Amino acid sequence: WSRLSLHSFVCTLDLASLPRVLRVCSGVETGLSAGSIYEISGNECCLSTGDLIKVTQVRLQKVVCENPGTGQTMEITPDFHGYFSPLTGRQSYGTLEELLSAATQCSKTLPICFMSTHRITTEARVVPEDQPLKLEAVETYHGTYRARCVLDTETHPFILHLPLSQKGPFWEWKPGAPRPLLKALQDPALSNLLFTCPTLPWRTLILRPQYEVQAIMHMRRTIVKIPSSLEVDVEDVTSSSQHIHFIQPLLLSEALARGGPFPLCMEILEIPEGPSIFLSPWAGSLHKGQKLCIHGLASPPWRVLVSTKGRKIPRHFMVSGAYQGKLRRRPREFPTAYDLLGALQPGQPLRVVATKDCEGEGVESPGFTSLAVGDRLEVLRSGQAHGAEGRDIDVLVCQRLSDKAEEEEEEENEDVEDDDQILLPLYFSGSFVEEMNDSRRYSLEDLTAHFSLPCEVKVVAKDSSHPADPLPSFPGLRLEEKIMEPFLVVSLNSNPEMCFEIPPRWLDLTVVEAEGQPGQPAGPLPVATVEELTDAFYYSLRRLPAFKNQPPPPRPPKSQGLSGQKKQSNKEKSGQVPTYQNGQGGEVVGVTAGPASFVQHPISLSVVKNLQFIHLHTLYLLFL
Repeated sequence: WSRLSLHSFVCTLDLASLPRVLRVCSGVETGLSAGSIYEISGNECCLSTGDLIKVTQVRLQKVVCENPGTGQTMEITPDFHGYFSPLTGRQSYGTLEELLSAATQCSKTLPICFMSTHRITTEARVVPEDQPLKLEAVETYHGTYRARCVLDTETHPFILHLPLSQKGPFWEWKPGAPRPLLKALQDPALSNLLFTCPTLPWRTLILRPQYEVQAIMHMRRTIVKIPSSLEVDVEDVTSSSQHIHFIQPLLLSEALARGGPFPLCMEILEIPEGPSIFLSPWAGSLHKGQKLCIHGLASPPWRVLVSTKGRKIPRHFMVSGAYQGKLRRRPREFPTAYDLLGALQPGQPLRVVATKDCEGEGVESPGFTSLAVGDRLEVLRSGQAHGAEGRDIDVLVCQRLSDKAEEEEEEENEDVEDDDQILLPLYFSGSFVEEMNDSRRYSLEDLTAHFSLPCEVKVVAKDSSHPADPLPSFPGLRLEEKIMEPFLVVSLNSNPEMCFEIPPRWLDLTVVEAEGQPGQPAGPLPVATVEELTDAFYYSLRRLPAFKNQPPPPRPPKSQGLSGQKKQSNKEKSGQVPTYQNGQGGEVVGVTAGPASFVQHPISLSVVKNLQFIHLHTLYLLFL
């Protein structure tokens, strides 16, 4: 192969011979001494003199059709359905008599195909330039010898009788067999010929294909896509470059998508920018030049996001589904009624105990007076109630439980009146703790299969395969979310016993295949099942769409102010009966307060306590 332009090389290339290795001989003048920088497929690419590229594929992008007479152009797509006939054997003659004489000397038989580069005007018709004609015979016409020519029109052939002295120049051509566009372009013998195509407006045209060359460059991760029109000269050096290996970097996500074969011995070329995501010791070992062994896909493919409880500054972990520690459920804490609603599951009773005194003043729900520490509630369902200003508010319907035995409660539940039900607005800010009696020890898999998340647990037995398991040291843990994400099992070549799991989605290292055989530790891989997360990564996880499926809690109503309190007081004096909807379409009528009732003159729980303290203090002084 000699030195060619890239376009000439592509046009004469046999696609069956790919891949081919090319050496860049020269590029466009850009003021750079070493080579040329091009904008290729949106990425900056430098083609320096002497660079090697490995062409792996060539694709036809479009074909530019040019009218040889006018220079006009038009584009057609590679799936164009017209047929093209090549015009071969072109030779110029001054008159039709010279054309016939040359045909006789070469023993050519009629008909002869030709065209004129100028317009021919006759009494019957005007023949445009470059219009194909067919000379079928020489005959006497109106007493003179004339050439009988056939002009193909869109409707039917038209007969012309041209004098032999008709001046040209005329070009003889031989129409080849019609062929599709791709066949016409793939034949190297037709690369410099004119074509005719009945479906295009021009009688003759030149085909100028434009290709996209896909190539591999040394130490470049992505495939380079180069247009064949790029002004660069190349030389084919495939035969002398069989020993050259093109090093092509790849991302961990690409290695994951390839699916193996594993294990793979890799060397780190680049670490993604940004804050670190893990606080584990192995995270500091990931740097440029470090050799890794990728053992394959981690199993199982799910993780659980965990946060600690009982500390001022919580810590966050990602726990593998392969975690072998034992967990025990802990009572959940609920700061609002909205959190209670989120924990309510069909068919699973939810009982809670109030851990804070809650007064009823300022609460719009008519079915709520107050809660004291130790009050037991069973969450029944959601509903709506008519508020103080006549608007509906979302509430949580709860049953107040007594301190009787559970068996007695179950018998009495059938006869419980609606007066024992209280309505908690969803915005109600109380404090509740779950009432539960479950001492069973669960595995992480069983716990996530039988209970919905979030869930609060205590690790009562650490993972025996993870000696440094930090989870048992915490008084409580909150299992927040189950994450389905593929991880790769990785170890350091310098320390094969240090195995860990990397999520390519969040830690996508740029690596390159390294020489040597990957080391295999004896026995099963000792993979750490608990990884501590940085705060920045934890909160970025919580911003993912998977964590945004819960609507925000309802806002509390605006403060009524003094005028609102007066209106409320007037309504109570007028004896209006508040009602609420029980979530099943029915209404329950509230109890109307009498003139001297507690409801008409409400006293807060704190005021009652203060009165009791004053009374006791007075008795103490009298006793003295």
